[in-house]
Amino acid sequence: MRRLLLSAAGLLLGFMACAAHGATYYVAKSGSDAGPGTMAHPWKTIGKAAIVLAPGDTVYIRSGTYNERVVPRRSGAPGRFISYAASPGEVVTIDGRGVNVPQYCGLFDMASKSYISVSGFRVVNSTDQGIVADGSTGIVIAGNYVYNTVTSGIAVWASSNVLIARNEVERACTGIYNECISVGGTDSFEVRGNYVHNVGNPDKEGICAKDGSVNGRIYGNRVHDTQLGIYVDAESRPTYNIRIYANILYDNGSDGIALGSEAGGLLQNIRVYNNISYSNFYNGLQVSAPVLPATPVKKITIINNTFYGNGKQWGCGIYLENGQAGDVEVRNNICSQNLSSQIGMNLSKPPANWKIDHNLIDGPTDICGAFCVKGDPRFVNPADADFDLRSDSPAIDKGSSVDAPPTDIRGVPRPQGAGVDIGAYEYTPHKSAVAPKHGG
Repeated sequence: MRRLLLSAAGLLLGFMACAAHGATYYVAKSGSDAGPGTMAHPWKTIGKAAIVLAPGDTVYIRSGTYNERVVPRRSGAPGRFISYAASPGEVVTIDGRGVNVPQYCGLFDMASKSYISVSGFRVVNSTDQGIVADGSTGIVIAGNYVYNTVTSGIAVWASSNVLIARNEVERACTGIYNECISVGGTDSFEVRGNYVHNVGNPDKEGICAKDGSVNGRIYGNRVHDTQLGIYVDAESRPTYNIRIYANILYDNGSDGIALGSEAGGLLQNIRVYNNISYSNFYNGLQVSAPVLPATPVKKITIINNTFYGNGKQWGCGIYLENGQAGDVEVRNNICSQNLSSQIGMNLSKPPANWKIDHNLIDGPTDICGAFCVKGDPRFVNPADADFDLRSDSPAIDKGSSVDAPPTDIRGVPRPQGAGVDIGAYEYTPHKSAVAPKHGG
């Protein structure tokens, strides 16, 4: 994982430094593409900038609606990003109404281009994808609002070193393909601080890492009113080394989080921690059932999460549906008031290489595991989705230090008391002094 952290840090440093290396241009509705693209004489279209910009250059787009598809002609270079940005404080809309977006393409399309950042835009009404990178490296997609796309709002395919941060994606996937934020076949990626909600097609997922995506982090996101909040699916290719943490997932049409392999690819080394998943239609988290006769899933760690009130007609806090999965650890989770089972299984007993221990169980359950705590977790205010612990919570100091995350969902160090607390929050009497780290 150290490789991922270094690459993401380098990506951000390059993004911040890019303006110092090249020219700065401007686009405005009052401009002319025959002009020099200066602040006094801006270009009229973003497409003109996409033709001219070279490594290190930045273009600021002034307020207005631009009915055009943007396809950069050039890539940037390491440390010399090409930056497309909305002018600070101005509302810039790239509107696909009446614009032809070819199949598998985007309204803002960086296919086969690298070291580009896209920030601050409203990208709306695409007949295919909204913002897309395909076969790219060193891509930053940050602070955009993407609305009403037929397939993915934001999609990254067969790429590397990608940051997708602080975007809002709404009413994506009005058609039948992809997910609101899709990451496929990509090495070294971060999806963080995004707000994904109200999917266009109720059968489509919120955030999905799939089909050979490796060395990734999905964290600090808020996802609701999609079909499935966060989905990691190996499909037919090895998919591994992915961390899912500090996400808030609720009111989704099936599960908050699901882990699976739909076409026989190995899903391995997936770590899920410090998430809050509540009021989803079925499960807070599911390790999905085999689709093929052999569905290889191994090294799944589910630790220090809070699962509350999942299941409308049927559902569990954690549902371990794949009996073929190996090396599954379920530890330090609060599973409270989930409809059918707090920890559910379709097995008579867990396999010998599964470790289920130190969970808090509040309600009916198929299994408790070792050293479980039973009873009301005494949340501060679950009716208002405040799942922090009261001072009298039985979860305090009752968790295991084995493999526990060093901080909680807010970044509070563990432990605060005599031992690690169970659940996504580590109890502290002054929680208001600590900023939450989830998105939205």
